Order: sequence, then C-alpha cells, then structure tokens
Amino acid sequence: MCAPFSFKKWSFHIKALCGFFSRLKFIFGSTALHALDLVDQCSVTLISSPSGRTVYQVLGSSRQTYICLSFCHYCSCPAFMYSVIRRNDNILCKHILAAYLCQAMGLCHDQKVSDKQLTSLLLAKHNGS
Repeated sequence: MCAPFSFKKWSFHIKALCGFFSRLKFIFGSTALHALDLVDQCSVTLISSPSGRTVYQVLGSSRQTYICLSFCHYCSCPAFMYSVIRRNDNILCKHILAAYLCQAMGLCHDQKVSDKQLTSLLLAKHNGS
C-alpha cells in the first residue's frame, strides 16, 4: 500500500532531500515534477508473477494506465514513443521516472498476479486495449 511521503519521518535528511530534488529537476526538467506528482498520488503499482516477472502499472494524469518495463527502460505511453524514442528530447517519460522513484522510496502498491494474468495484461497493452 502506498503511504503518503512523510517529511517528518525524513526531517533529519531535509537538506539532502532538497539537494536530491534539485538534481532531479536539473537532470529531468519538468518531467521530474510530473513524476513526483504521480508518486504523490500513489499512482504506481508493481505487478509481479510467480515466475519472477515484474512490470509497473502507472496511472497517468489523464487517468489512462501505462505499462513500464524497468528492465528495458520502456513505457507504453505516447510521450515515450514521441519524446524519448522519436525526437530524443527526454531520456525517459514521467511514468518510468515515477516507477523508479516509487521503487527507490518503497512507495509502490504491490499486486501479485498469475503468469497468465501478466501475459494477458501485456498483450492487452500491446494490442492497444
């Protein structure tokens, strides 16, 4: 379950956190702010199957869900295809960055599914559903 980020819990690290957020914004620009917004909204779910396969499902700001594959740095959103792959404007989209941040901060929802369910989820996204 995603718990709200507590600055009180991390107050002794507040200076380090401010530096971290500044670096995020410097490296990723506005993508960092949008990703942090997704983290704040608890929009990231880590889906795992018994075989050990994992994907991130991210509920975007448009309320559309996207699949992120961290092992190959891929997202099913249109911005990834356009800004990252085609135009090379960004190194990743807000959904992938949100997934990485949630993973690092331990803020992902965890959902266990069967291998068949995970395959169906991936096929549905691949086929445009």
